Formats: sequence, C-alpha cells, structure tokens
Amino acid sequence: MFGSEIPEVPASEVPANAYLLDVRENDEWDAGHAPGAFHIPLGTLGDRAVEVPQDQKVYVVCRSGGRSAQAATALNQAGWDAVNVAGGMQDWAVSQRPMESGSGDEPRVI
Repeated sequence: MFGSEIPEVPASEVPANAYLLDVRENDEWDAGHAPGAFHIPLGTLGDRAVEVPQDQKVYVVCRSGGRSAQAATALNQAGWDAVNVAGGMQDWAVSQRPMESGSGDEPRVI
C-alpha cells in the first residue's frame, strides 16, 4: 500500500532481539501480542514517541500492517529508523511466532 516509501519486512523476518513496537489498541494488545514487545497505541504515539529508542531499528506492528505503516512513516520522518511489519500480527500468528495474552488466556489476534 505504501510501496517504497517505508521499508517493510514480513513477521517471519523480524529478528528475535528486535525492538518491536505494537501500535494496536489496548483490547487488541491484551488479546495477544509478541513477548517483549512495547505497546504504544497509534493514537498516543505522538505524545509518547520519546519512549521509543532512536539508537536502534524499530519494527512496528499492528493487526494487518496499515496502522504500523503510518506509524513507521511518521517515526522515519521524525528521525527514527523504523520498519513496518507487513501483514502485522495476523502474519505473526500465521508464521507461528511466539505470542502471549494479557489475561493468561490463549493468545489470539483480534
């Protein structure tokens, strides 16, 4: 959707030790997220961007890749090195990457 404007990688290629920024809403995060990911909903990213490190590549994920593409674009324009996780958490789950939930229930992508 955004072509060559922002770098993208599939979920299967996100390094295990990467800084993964999840920009989904709280209910989506609670249902299932990647272990070790950092959660800043897209609507609050402008106010909370200072929490995101600028000294490493930031992999940005949402449910399907649209919101994370917006966030990665904004971060890159502001000086970060951000990469969109194409396919989002849906692709993450299909790729059988590890997930956990906030409730202890079986993690899922909503």
